[in-house]
Amino acid sequence: MKRILKIAGITLFIILLPIASLLVFLTVTEYRPGNKEAADTKIHMENALAAGQSVRILSWNTGYAGLDARADFFMDGGTMVNPENQETVEQNLSAISGFLKQGGYDICFLQEVDRNSSRTGGKDELSFYGGQTGLGYSYAANYRCRFVPYPLPPIGKIDSGIATMSNLKMAKKPERISLPCPFSWPVRLANLKRCLLTTRYPIEGTDKELVAVNLHLEAYDDGEGKKAQTDALMNLLQEEYKKGNYVIAGGDFNQTFPGSLEVFPIKNPELWTPGIVNEDILPEGWHLAYDTASPSCRLLNQPYNPKSADTQYYVIDGFIVSPNIKPDIVKTIDLGFSSSDHNPVELQITLE
Repeated sequence: MKRILKIAGITLFIILLPIASLLVFLTVTEYRPGNKEAADTKIHMENALAAGQSVRILSWNTGYAGLDARADFFMDGGTMVNPENQETVEQNLSAISGFLKQGGYDICFLQEVDRNSSRTGGKDELSFYGGQTGLGYSYAANYRCRFVPYPLPPIGKIDSGIATMSNLKMAKKPERISLPCPFSWPVRLANLKRCLLTTRYPIEGTDKELVAVNLHLEAYDDGEGKKAQTDALMNLLQEEYKKGNYVIAGGDFNQTFPGSLEVFPIKNPELWTPGIVNEDILPEGWHLAYDTASPSCRLLNQPYNPKSADTQYYVIDGFIVSPNIKPDIVKTIDLGFSSSDHNPVELQITLE
C-alpha cells in the first residue's frame, strides 16, 4: 500500500508541477497597466479642426487580420484557434490598409490590432497600417500575455490593442484609461485588460477640443463586465462634455443597439450572444449612431456563408456623440466580412 501511495504521490506531483509553474510564470509576468497611462503615439499631423466643420470617422474591429471570411473561432462555437497561415494574415493586412487609405477618413477607430503576437507571426500591424496610409496614430494595449495556454493548440503570446489613426493635429498626449476587469485570478492572468483610448484634437480659434474615445468592451463575460465598463465610459464622456468639449466614442461595444435584434435576431442562444445597449444610458441630448441596414459583425461559429441558416449577424459597432455634435450620416460598409469578422462603420458629423 505504501508503494502505491508513493507512486500516486509522485505521479500527482509530476502532473501538478508544470501547471503550478505556469501559474507562477503568468502571475509574475501579468500585464498590470495603471488607471491612466500615456498612450503610444506616432507622427503628429498638422491638419486643424474648426467649429462647423464636417468630420468623417470610421470604426472597425480588424480582427487582428486573422478573422476573414474563411475563419471560425473556438470561443464562438468554431474550431480554429489561430489564423490558418501567415499568408492569410498578410493578405488581410493589405486589404485593410488599402481600404483605410482609399477612404480618406479624418479619424479611424481600430480594434484588435496586433503588434507582436504569435497568432500573427509577430507582425507589427499598427506600423504597417501607419506606413501604408501615412496617418498618425495613438495606441493602447488591452491584451498582453506572454503565453495564453488554452485551448489546444494554445494561442501563445499575445500583444494586441486598440488604435486611433488620424490626419489631424493632436492637442496633447493621448491617454490609456483602464476599465473595470470582471475576471479574478487565475482567469485574469491570460485575459484582456480592457481600456479606453482618448485622443484629443484642438478646435482652431477656441479652447475646446474634439475628444475621440476608442473602445472595445468586454465580450466573454456574464454581462456585469460590460455594464461596469459602459458606466465608466459614460462617466468619462460626460466629464469631457461638461468642460465644453466635443465628445465622440466609437468602437466595438459587444452589445447590440436598439432595434437591431428585430433585424438580426439571435438564432442560437447557446452560442455567444452580445449584451444590449439601451438608450436610457444616454443623458438628454446625446445620440447613439449606428446602422441596422447591414450587419457590423458575424458570429465565428463557422466560415462565412451568407446562404447558411446558421450564419448569425449582429449590430454591435457604432458611436455615442455629445449634444454639440450633429450626426449627419452613419452607415455600415458591407465588405462581406472578407478580411475581418466585422464590417467597418462610417460616421460623418458636424461640430456645431
